[in-house]
Amino acid sequence: MQQLPLEFPHLPCMGKEDFMVAKCNLEAATLVESWPNWPYFAVCIYGSEGCGKTHLANVFSNTVSKLTNYPYKIPFIRAEQIELETVHKLFNQNKCLVVEDLIPEINCEALFHLYNQYRNEGGNILFTASTAPARMNFKLPDLQSRLNIVTSIEIKEPDDDLLSSLLIKLFMDRQVMVNPEIINYMVANMQRSFAYARKLVMEIDNISLAKKRAVSVSIVKEAIASLAADTQGELF
Repeated sequence: MQQLPLEFPHLPCMGKEDFMVAKCNLEAATLVESWPNWPYFAVCIYGSEGCGKTHLANVFSNTVSKLTNYPYKIPFIRAEQIELETVHKLFNQNKCLVVEDLIPEINCEALFHLYNQYRNEGGNILFTASTAPARMNFKLPDLQSRLNIVTSIEIKEPDDDLLSSLLIKLFMDRQVMVNPEIINYMVANMQRSFAYARKLVMEIDNISLAKKRAVSVSIVKEAIASLAADTQGELF
């Protein structure tokens, strides 16, 4: 009989000191930390799922709070949640804003007015997205032309060193200690993406808890096989 792992939330550390800077994300991190000396009132950080966009957005929020003595963290809002009736309220209450998950399937008119208000009246917006705004196809041409000129920086997929550091951090977020040999084995045998790293660590932790055993190479192999089976199942 195996113990069923309970779904307790694992809260990642989102401070500046917790963000691992490497070649793939150095330009994005430098841009975010350069606020308020941005090249334009708005910038966009884009990249694959789990690459650290939200982490950098939290760094930006904390930087604004620290440099302006703002009493609370600036708000995060998903692009699809922006509506015309909330544009003025958002700006009047927050001169800095994080707009996450920018996609073409949004209220283009609302985002157009939000963009113009922050640009014309002295605010700042940090966008996050999976791809550069200039490569999207917004239905409103005026919005597309404005987003085309937003400074956009990509976070690329991790190299071996960053992937190793990321895996260690993901385990530490779950209060799990693993030895370097296991990390090396994972790096050599896993898919090379931020999103997969997170899925793999979660699967390893679940298997370890269910079996009441410390993380080992055999558990890693089982987790990799389980994720591969899940992916294969999604194809049929």
